[in-house]
Amino acid sequence: MPTPYTLSDFDFHLPAHLIAQQPSAQRSGSRLLDASSSPPADRIFRELPSLLRAGDLLVMNDTRVLKARLFGEKPTGGKLELLVERVLGGNQVAAHMRVSKKPEVGATVALHTAPGAADGLSATLLGRWPDADGPLFRFVLSNNAGDDPYLLMERHGHMPLPPYIERQQQDANPDAAQDAERYQTVFAKAPGAVAAPTAALHFDQALLADLQARGVHTAYVTLHVGAGTFQPVKTENLAEHRMHSEWYQVPAATQQAVADCKARGGRVVAVGTTTVRSLESWAATGQAQGDTQIFITPGFAFAHVDMLVTNFHLPKSSLMLLVSAFAGYEPIRALYRHAMAQEYRFFSYGDAMLLARQSAQQPQAAT
Repeated sequence: MPTPYTLSDFDFHLPAHLIAQQPSAQRSGSRLLDASSSPPADRIFRELPSLLRAGDLLVMNDTRVLKARLFGEKPTGGKLELLVERVLGGNQVAAHMRVSKKPEVGATVALHTAPGAADGLSATLLGRWPDADGPLFRFVLSNNAGDDPYLLMERHGHMPLPPYIERQQQDANPDAAQDAERYQTVFAKAPGAVAAPTAALHFDQALLADLQARGVHTAYVTLHVGAGTFQPVKTENLAEHRMHSEWYQVPAATQQAVADCKARGGRVVAVGTTTVRSLESWAATGQAQGDTQIFITPGFAFAHVDMLVTNFHLPKSSLMLLVSAFAGYEPIRALYRHAMAQEYRFFSYGDAMLLARQSAQQPQAAT
């Protein structure tokens, strides 16, 4: 159903010092704003298992972040940066390109390699993707040995940290080793993302063991998070927004786990908005695998997800709209005010919330 809100309703001022620049000392040592019951409570993330029940199902995104940033030079000497969004097959990739003047189709650019490597790494521009007017560029990524793009990125690429995390230039970054570990979940498995499913960054092996000991079930989806996740919605009329596309999969085992959870009266707890997008795309289309452009705004009828673990999101972002749809517009505004007053850490390396779905949601115009 159409939402009565406009984009401006999802704007807010966030002091810059609340944007987390480094991960917490321990994954599960970050803060957790527990809004699953009233009144909300300030907790530590490792307390999450005590807030769930035996028989609940925790669903997580097992995507693995690619070292998708590559640097190089054009034949003219101009600097170039690629952010690989998808591996297409045949050593072809679809990538964002940052350059002062775009090279001609057919041009080959030399890319930087790891110290001591003799790969002869290069990228040849084939055109735009997915069509002639597409937002990405299609390249052949190759080296002397004919290695596949996944190996090449793992060997020579850099972690695609969000634009609000400030680092030195990636190829001279003293925090590179830390980011390579901490901007990746402990259960990352399926390579393909250029951004981490950040709510899942708080989980460590001890917390997962605690969940299992308490009888909380776990299951996984895959959604390869794209760079579009950081882009703000730009149309004041939300109905005019064109959502970016991301590939997802809900395995048969997870489909069965969701059905079993509902049958026993448990709650489906999504870890992160990407998990919500996967489960609700499956529910809306009947397709357990494919590309999704689902855009969740207030008034959306959730089919599967009962609770949500999520970080704090950017103003005017599609993720801000999603959590407002899930927990209610006014409750989310109040939670964000509380988080800022208590100096919670925001965005990818920041703290988290535990939300319960607002029942019988009746969206009302913002004031």
